[in-house]
Amino acid sequence: MSRVELDIDTDIPPDRIRAALIDFTARRPSLWPGLNRKEYVVYQVGDTWAVVREGNGGPVWARERYDWSRPGNVTWTVEESGFCQPGSFVSVDLAPRDGGSRIHVTWERHPKGPLGAIMTTLIPLMRGAPVRRSMEAGLDRIRASTVDARGEDTKP
Repeated sequence: MSRVELDIDTDIPPDRIRAALIDFTARRPSLWPGLNRKEYVVYQVGDTWAVVREGNGGPVWARERYDWSRPGNVTWTVEESGFCQPGSFVSVDLAPRDGGSRIHVTWERHPKGPLGAIMTTLIPLMRGAPVRRSMEAGLDRIRASTVDARGEDTKP
């Protein structure tokens, strides 16, 4: 098992970040740059959960169950993957901070195969830097987006 926890402060309010994390429309791969549009499949979406397949190509994919039933939290748990075991997860806690947010990310992956072993070894050794860069790239896109927390376009 490999686990990394990190905090990110941003000027984006928690509701906009949460809206982007649970946006399972065709817009999702544009919001989160680590997602390959060809790997993105939505299987089911409920009121506080979704099952989707996401990845960035090759064996780096996962079918995950997203859950946002707890206020201020979105967690996605692996059901099947090319690089990590079922039960692996990422959890994001969002809290207001100075007009923006503090994001607490818990990344816990159990390796599957050689690639998974490499990834789950390197990411903790790098203190979660790839996870942080991916989240910050998504935040940059959220910041630039004209879609508000309700999913509505704010362009006149």
